[in-house]
Amino acid sequence: MKTILIVEDELNIAELEKDYLEIEGFTVEIESNGDQALSRCREKNYDLIVLDLMLPGLDGFEICRRIRKYSTVPIIIISAKTEDMDKIRGLGLGADDYMVKPFSPLEMVARVKAHIARHERLLGFRPDSGDEIEIKGLVINRSSRRVMLNGQEIAFSSKEFDLLVFMAQNPNRVLTKEQIYISIWGEDAYGDLTTVAVHIRKIREKIEADPSNPQYLETVWGAGYRFTGG
Repeated sequence: MKTILIVEDELNIAELEKDYLEIEGFTVEIESNGDQALSRCREKNYDLIVLDLMLPGLDGFEICRRIRKYSTVPIIIISAKTEDMDKIRGLGLGADDYMVKPFSPLEMVARVKAHIARHERLLGFRPDSGDEIEIKGLVINRSSRRVMLNGQEIAFSSKEFDLLVFMAQNPNRVLTKEQIYISIWGEDAYGDLTTVAVHIRKIREKIEADPSNPQYLETVWGAGYRFTGG
């Protein structure tokens, strides 16, 4: 299920957006403060962000600028600012779309769906088809626990396979070592986090044409790892 973060300090607007998105099956969270919104974006991976410009704390422009330093998550700016320069600035900072208040909630939902779908296409990510995940030549079958790369089967240890599946199910999301460790080893984050780096290195050696310049499993310095799909 896709998760959307709405950053909006007008509660009635935020709740309206939330209602329409939840009807379409999205999980929706609301944040009204700019500083707290940025913190949440760093701590959690969202599938799309609906962002107002005028906020307590950091404004939407600054939030957008900072998010773009480490993520390509789709961002839709929704604002009462109608000036062309504001639109140009927002899009120039990396926003994917700009909607002016008042807006049609149905149109907003349609744009959310379109941008999420476009984002996944650009990543080369095909949503699950049964037990298979396919990302640009890499096919992972969860039930048979087999991995094929460009038609050739590759052997993985149990933990390597589990880690690869976890990363592939979260394309383009920055995952911390702690998140990975807890999800794969099922222990608290005070375990030996070097285990994560060792397994990432082994997976790269198996699926990357050049492990020193990875196209699938990228290191996001100071944050964690990201599966980009080539």
